[in-house]
Amino acid sequence: MKIKNVTFFCPLTALVLLVYGVCVQCRSTSHDGVLSPEASLRAMELEEGFEVALVAAEPLVVAPVAMTFDDRGRIWVAEMDGYMPDTAGTGEDAPVGRIVILEDTDDDGRMDKRTVFLDSLVMPRALCLVNGGLLMAEPPNLWFYEIHDGHPVGRSLVDSAYAEGGNVEHQPNGLLRGLDNWIYSAKYDWRYRRLPDGTWEKAKTHFRGQWGISQDNWGRLYYNDNSSNLYGDYFPPGFGAGNLGQRRVAGYGQTIVADTRVYPIRPTTGVNRGYMEGVLDTTGRLVNFTAACGPLIYRGGLIPGENAFVAEPSANLIKRNVLTEEGFRMTGKQAYEGKEFLASHDERFRPVNLFDGPDGALYILDMYRGIIQHSTYLTPYLKDEITKRGLARPLGMGRIYRVFPKDSKRHRVAMPRRTDSLVALLGHGNGWVRDQAQRILVDRQAVDATAGLRALLHGTARPLQCTHALWTLEGLGQLTASDIQTVLAHPQWQVRAQALAALPSLAGMAAKDDLVAIAEKAVANGDTLLVPYAALAVASLGTVREPAIMRIMERWATQYADNRYVADAIISAATGHEAQFMRAVAKRVPDTSMVVHKRLLSVVDAANERADRDNQEQLAKHYANGITLFRNACQPCHGEDGRGVSSIAPPLAGSEWVQGDKERLIALVLYGLTGPVDVGGHTYRAPEVSGEMPGIAHNPAIDDADLAQLLSYIRNAWGNNTGDEVVPEDLGTVRSKFGGRTQPFTQDELYELFGKH
Repeated sequence: MKIKNVTFFCPLTALVLLVYGVCVQCRSTSHDGVLSPEASLRAMELEEGFEVALVAAEPLVVAPVAMTFDDRGRIWVAEMDGYMPDTAGTGEDAPVGRIVILEDTDDDGRMDKRTVFLDSLVMPRALCLVNGGLLMAEPPNLWFYEIHDGHPVGRSLVDSAYAEGGNVEHQPNGLLRGLDNWIYSAKYDWRYRRLPDGTWEKAKTHFRGQWGISQDNWGRLYYNDNSSNLYGDYFPPGFGAGNLGQRRVAGYGQTIVADTRVYPIRPTTGVNRGYMEGVLDTTGRLVNFTAACGPLIYRGGLIPGENAFVAEPSANLIKRNVLTEEGFRMTGKQAYEGKEFLASHDERFRPVNLFDGPDGALYILDMYRGIIQHSTYLTPYLKDEITKRGLARPLGMGRIYRVFPKDSKRHRVAMPRRTDSLVALLGHGNGWVRDQAQRILVDRQAVDATAGLRALLHGTARPLQCTHALWTLEGLGQLTASDIQTVLAHPQWQVRAQALAALPSLAGMAAKDDLVAIAEKAVANGDTLLVPYAALAVASLGTVREPAIMRIMERWATQYADNRYVADAIISAATGHEAQFMRAVAKRVPDTSMVVHKRLLSVVDAANERADRDNQEQLAKHYANGITLFRNACQPCHGEDGRGVSSIAPPLAGSEWVQGDKERLIALVLYGLTGPVDVGGHTYRAPEVSGEMPGIAHNPAIDDADLAQLLSYIRNAWGNNTGDEVVPEDLGTVRSKFGGRTQPFTQDELYELFGKH
């Protein structure tokens, strides 16, 4: 249904309007297609029983891409005002980005005060409030700002390579503060934590997603890429990443919702590949996700069930998925067939991120602009669409909305100062409130809460309260082995799993053998739900070189030899000793068809491949410009090691496309490839990988000399070893054959033109 009779934000002052140009919010619509917030709300169709309301609009907020609430209910927003000023991305390096604080001074649900906390930033993309300060990503750096009286008073560099290389669509983001007190990112494989002494800890984790990251009530992470609906982890985020030879660890990067169908309510010809067969339906509407982002596992307590929402800015909609828990596995399906949770007739409605809020509502960040595709992958077709419909202007707009059930009793929870009151909120029905109470207690290092938290560990009626109490004790450094054993007696298996997840945090405070014994005892009855957690926890304590760990891992490898989750958990503890461990397992499990054997063998093979790394370093030096271009344009999808990124792109290492005919490879890279592709005897197709590799023939920022170096690099890297070089003249030859071609090739076309070798 269409939303009617909604209120909208009025301008602060005429002066501010002059600064931002045109008073778009004072008009209901205009000849250039821009809608006022009031008109844009009327253009939305929302699921029956829900209501959408405006929270903020330009000039109060501009180009919002990330946000977080503080304990006062204020919204901190990262404004990427420099994104794509035109179809060439001219001026994206201008310092026009900001971190702003929005405040609702009259408590009517709409922000009415704007404070600039930081300005003169270049493309800020993520933020997180932690330990009384602000963690903020401004590529390539990750900065931490101390805050005093609401102002930044000191800046320290946390990581100088947080968002190094790549482009704006393929750089780390998110900075989600997880249940386990670590900070996680999408499009990244490291996590961070600020210690009580002010230092930062950085640890390896799994590579996840593209834009946006979320967690469920048990701290499991969810994410996606632009052509997928929803991926996620079955197990705790801090586990299973210790063995670099494991390409995939079972239970991580799982497809949660496979269905990628979308249902726009308006023609969406302005999508990057709209000219390709199957991208649009007969009415000109997008068929499948092409810009999926900002996934949110809703935990606000107002919408029943387990729900995952996903934004699709290219199709001007927000999808709702319904999730189901089956043991430790999560599965899901789209909530509706043939329609969406929220869809708009307004082409400039660009939802890019979704969040829970202190009132239980679902919050939507809308960049509100015409151009949403970055210039790196912008096709001539879409450039023409943008020009024809005048989508490049105006800029300097943005909106924030919130959605909630009409009949819900919404109440914004004010976070208290008293420690006992904060402890009580760990059992609140709104997940945002529970998270915030835990964060405040941890950031404050409120050790006076210890007794109250410990008492909650014995409660069985409120499992989520027990879980947050456990992790708050961990964050305070007060967790003990006795606490772990208390929670392991809880009747609900998910809570017992949390105890195993927290067990490795006691390393250094308790004897390792004792911790291994706790994990062993927890699954002594053969609990198949908890065994993967126990194996992952023990793997996080050390490696199979240690006798206690080797003993239990051999036992579990024998007992669960055909269980891929347990096998991969065990292998994560065998880093550097896979061959030795495989021989030990073979004595107990002689059947080499068992999963544990197959998984071990794949990791042993990967370890052998790493012997080629010295050659890689020499290649990188020889093709310096090529490796830079590879990192920016190719690595985000094909991986640093050329082995492909799950759900995005197939491997380059060992690929016949890379090793084969030089001109065929050049044609593929210049003009792109769409549809299924055979690599190494396997057919890769969506949704296993993205359905298309974009071409770069029409990108003026990439010259043939650098591209020739890139192609030379990949043809000799990762064991490809063709022994030849691509020169700029080779690219000229291919360009002359295909001229101004804009459509990507299919595999069959390339085979017909160049053969299969």
